[in-house]
Amino acid sequence: MTFDWIILALSALALWSAIVGGIFWAFSDFIMKALIRAEPAAGIEAMQEINKTVIGTQFVAGILLIPALSVGLAIYASGAATGLAMQAIILAPLVFIPSVLLMTMIGNVPMNNRLARLDYRSEDAAAYWKTYGRRWTRLNHVRTAGSLATAILYMIAALTFPGPV
Repeated sequence: MTFDWIILALSALALWSAIVGGIFWAFSDFIMKALIRAEPAAGIEAMQEINKTVIGTQFVAGILLIPALSVGLAIYASGAATGLAMQAIILAPLVFIPSVLLMTMIGNVPMNNRLARLDYRSEDAAAYWKTYGRRWTRLNHVRTAGSLATAILYMIAALTFPGPV
C-alpha cells in the first residue's frame, strides 16, 4: 500500500512541477518577448492583467504547495526510500524552494507589484518596463530550470523507488 501511494505522489509531483516549469518556459520563450516587443503601454497593461489573473490559479497553488508537499514527502521518504530514490526525493525541495518559491517571492513578485502601481501609459512605466522585461525574464529562467529539475528528480524517484518488500 505504501509503495503504490508513494509512486502516485512522486508521479503527481513530477507532473505538477513539469506543468509549472512549462508555464515558466512559455513566458521565457515567447510571452515576455512578445510583450516587450509591443508598445510599452500595451505590454505593461497586458502584464498587469496577467499578474491580476494568475492569483488564485492552480499555477500559483503549485508554486505554494509543491514545497510543502515536497518537504513532507522528504521526511516520510527518509524512512521508506533508499539509494537514488531517497536522494532524489530529498534533493527535490532543495532545488524547488530556492529556485522557484523564493525566486518568485523575492524576485518576480516584487517586480510585479511595482509594475502594478504604475499607470501603464506613463513615462515612468515605460522606463521601468525596459528593465522589468530583461530582469523579470532572467529570474524566470531560474524558475523554469528549477521547476523542470524538480520534475526530473521526482521522475527519477518514482522510477527507482524500492518496491514492496
